[in-house]
Amino acid sequence: MAVNQSRRARAARKRSKRVAAADNDLTPAQWVQIQDAWGGCAYCGAAASADAALQRDCVLPISRGGRYTVENVVPACRSCNASKCNEEVTHWLRRKRLDEGAFLVRLYEVNAATRAGLAAADAAPGVDAVVSDSR
Repeated sequence: MAVNQSRRARAARKRSKRVAAADNDLTPAQWVQIQDAWGGCAYCGAAASADAALQRDCVLPISRGGRYTVENVVPACRSCNASKCNEEVTHWLRRKRLDEGAFLVRLYEVNAATRAGLAAADAAPGVDAVVSDSR
């Protein structure tokens, strides 16, 4: 079987190897929780629609050592995700003249809320109620 040697195909194979090698622990339930917490595109605020779903965007790109984790993934509209590419988020925000400070504060708040929600969800099912009779 012939292997496609185009530049795009080689880049896709290389990226898939990087993604497979990284510790990616983002579950579909966590992705839904992140989308709900942001309420739209993390960068421009565009809401998700039936025509245009939000995409997973790594704040620290995979090509720069990022992973698909709760702390590193934000929802992004197609335009923002394509524009950011593999650029560092703070540099990209400055170049696009978006509010860098507001994004970083919101990222911190959403990550803190998401961690708290996940900790509560993890603790609840595993808690075994010990009923002691005090007679």
